[in-house]
Amino acid sequence: MKIIVDADACPVKQIIENIAAKYDLNVIMVSNYHHQIDSNYATVIIADGAAQAADMIIANQTRPGDIVVTQDYGLAAIILGRNAYAIHPRGNIYSRENIDGLLMQRYLNQKARQANKRISGPRKKTSRDDEMFAQQFEKLILEHK
Repeated sequence: MKIIVDADACPVKQIIENIAAKYDLNVIMVSNYHHQIDSNYATVIIADGAAQAADMIIANQTRPGDIVVTQDYGLAAIILGRNAYAIHPRGNIYSRENIDGLLMQRYLNQKARQANKRISGPRKKTSRDDEMFAQQFEKLILEHK
């Protein structure tokens, strides 16, 4: 098992590294070259600026049983299809049971934006979100290690 992080806008990189180190798990952080990612623990892979380049690297690096941290529902669906696990940085675990609904909601929000309807974004991240992520991330590791 390894941990792969969609690192461009990931707010929990340090939490991921701390927990992965506790269980001696390899971490790969994937980012496009527009974002500077530094890590003393993780392997950092820089993707070019092409659309979906980082997602393609993440998908190609993922093996069954790996854990991917991403906010991207489309990428999460691909990861689940590879018999790996996916978790959102707020601690929500993606599953075969919930991914279709999340993708549908993303589609409906996109259609509403195209019609110039205002869609509220995610609420501001709190320390409780970090705690929830750490708890769920560690639980996911322990259940599947």
